Amino acid sequence: MEKKLLEIKDLYAGVAESGKEIIKGLNLTINAGEVHALMGPNGAGKSTLAYLLAGKADYAATSGNVTFAGQNLLSLKPDERANAGLFLSMQYPVAIPGVSTNNFLKHAVNAKRKYMNLPELDAAEFLKLLRASAQELGVTTEMLKRELNVGFSGGEKKRMEMLQMQLLQPKLAILDETDSGLDIDALRIVAEGVNKLHTSENSLLIITHHLDLLNLIKPDAVHIYYDGHIVQSGGKELAEKLEQSGYKSFVEA
Repeated sequence: MEKKLLEIKDLYAGVAESGKEIIKGLNLTINAGEVHALMGPNGAGKSTLAYLLAGKADYAATSGNVTFAGQNLLSLKPDERANAGLFLSMQYPVAIPGVSTNNFLKHAVNAKRKYMNLPELDAAEFLKLLRASAQELGVTTEMLKRELNVGFSGGEKKRMEMLQMQLLQPKLAILDETDSGLDIDALRIVAEGVNKLHTSENSLLIITHHLDLLNLIKPDAVHIYYDGHIVQSGGKELAEKLEQSGYKSFVEA
């Protein structure tokens, strides 16, 4: 029997301050172990959905329900959502001057362990875990010593997010245009990191414009997203059709 991990029912949401509606009657179910791709033109509301699920204060739901791992997701604070197993890989990761990457990752891992009633890792235990994960993703020791994302290239920032994801082991990872600005080598490293994380118990929601990433991370379902809701769902063939003909045919249909 399929185990529902994320269930979105008739969701309407938008900008919290102005009340501008962006998500309009969205329905989506992601079961444990599934990979879903969300594709749509700029301005369709894809990133808004990602931020709303992660709990960014700029956005608010006006009606509908979102259930994640059996909990009412919309009632949880951002840190509670993260601890419950939700992870967002942002399109433009934020640089945090003055915070070393190594310390940031250590605090993040131990915060999650504390939430799960597990003992915190000491410096030696964490370093062993970090080095093993970093090596797999091509993250250098020099990168770990630097301030978080300060002076990082686009590819380095994305690798760092994949490292965070591997260390935190989320139940659902939302990748918001993780392939943006990556060359083919960096794209392969990111995809390999994502594929290693993926198991029968956790899931992925990939927001992308391009087929390249979906050739490396095989989706179970592809959804065409337009004007705040899904207009068509199917398999990878939808992404291939989109690559050939663009969004116009889907929107007109």
